[in-house]
Amino acid sequence: MKLWGGRFTKPTNELVDEYTASISFDQKLAQYDIQGSLAHVEMLAKCEIIPKEDAEKIKQGLQVVAEKIATGKAELTEANEDIHMNVEKLLIDEIGAVGGKLHTGRSRNDQVALDMRLYLREALVTLVELLTKLQDALIKQSNENLDTILPGYTHLQRAQPVLFAHHMMAYVSMFERDVERLKDSYKRVNRSPLGAGALAGTTFPIDRHFVAEQLNFDGVVENSLDAVSDRDFVVEFLSNASLVIMHLSRLSEELVQWSSAEFNFIELDDAFCTGSSMMPQKKNPDVAELVRGKSGRVYGHLMGMLTTLKGLPIAYNKDMQEDKEGMFDTVETIKGALALFAPMIETMEVKKDNMYAAVAEDFSNATDLADYLVNKGLPFREAHAVVGQVVLHCIQENKYLLDLPLEAFKQFSDLIEEDIYQVLSPKTVVNARDIVGGTAKNRVEDQIKLASSRLEESKHWIAVFAEKVNVLKKN
Repeated sequence: MKLWGGRFTKPTNELVDEYTASISFDQKLAQYDIQGSLAHVEMLAKCEIIPKEDAEKIKQGLQVVAEKIATGKAELTEANEDIHMNVEKLLIDEIGAVGGKLHTGRSRNDQVALDMRLYLREALVTLVELLTKLQDALIKQSNENLDTILPGYTHLQRAQPVLFAHHMMAYVSMFERDVERLKDSYKRVNRSPLGAGALAGTTFPIDRHFVAEQLNFDGVVENSLDAVSDRDFVVEFLSNASLVIMHLSRLSEELVQWSSAEFNFIELDDAFCTGSSMMPQKKNPDVAELVRGKSGRVYGHLMGMLTTLKGLPIAYNKDMQEDKEGMFDTVETIKGALALFAPMIETMEVKKDNMYAAVAEDFSNATDLADYLVNKGLPFREAHAVVGQVVLHCIQENKYLLDLPLEAFKQFSDLIEEDIYQVLSPKTVVNARDIVGGTAKNRVEDQIKLASSRLEESKHWIAVFAEKVNVLKKN
């Protein structure tokens, strides 16, 4: 007999059990389900809804069940459908009928919403921590490459030279926004739905705020219907995670390009590459490629969750069982990618000479020739046209701007003087961008200082909220 089977006259079809059961994946919520149950039974005793001695017996039984699940000694079955019913059945087997009092004043609807919030807020802290480690690795590479110049690209065509540190700091900024989004979402996750019951609350005189305090929530979800039917906190997480994997994918693409023989700008450490089963010379950037590929997986979970929710009436519907697997998989996918990316970036060899050679053999200093003429009084549009003619001449002569003698420059404009060679040198070109956010060395150093300061703030946030999670686990 099912724990809910009192009004049924026949057992559930085995295929229905198999199709509707969620224990194969929601067992990930076991520790959170028990945390919530411990707080719930403490409240039941405090409010004198059940006797204190029953509450103590239930708490002791839950501790035993938690230990059995953690050590693999508990049998979790499809017949008991989900983690909530499995835990309750194990509890009743352990301590007898008194275990049935645990579910007083709650439903699986508010219970699962609670478990998911407990799981996700812990995952948020972990992901923020992993993101800060990646930022640390990027900042380390930036500090080590403050004099390394490489071509900057638009349309994948060489555009203007930039510091490699400037390029790395662009990703630091992207991941910083990802951190901000995840941190900000924590406050919307960190609300307790327990006490909402199936949809309308409960007739028992429960204390929802007491439970929220026991579980280190900031407060409760105020509307009972909203508490059990809301999954926008999952959608928000999946959206934020999609941005994280998108940024990782863009960086992955550049690592793949830069490590090719055609670019030869970097070499990834052997520990983060694989070989070919046929071609012995191959060294493949498989980690970067796989992270790039997994972006589609994360995007898919976001679209799947949005599609599941779009037509659902309030309140709980069985469709919402589909809210967990995508969330679990996204957390594990992002965690795995970030855990690999930080050491991969930190151990990456930057081929400074090859980068500089690329800058010396292109026309990425052409804009500076135009700016030079503007500073001499020529309108920019006229300067642009003159430089275009100079570049065309160089292409026809198989030369670059710095290869031209002064006489050749003067054929196009008498305004050009001997100082043009200093103006067009890659180092001068880079350091000429001496504005806030520019690629000049001193401006990049400013970026690193600001980013490092904000990174310390994030690390403090991690310490504070990780302690809240750890205290709950210890208790």
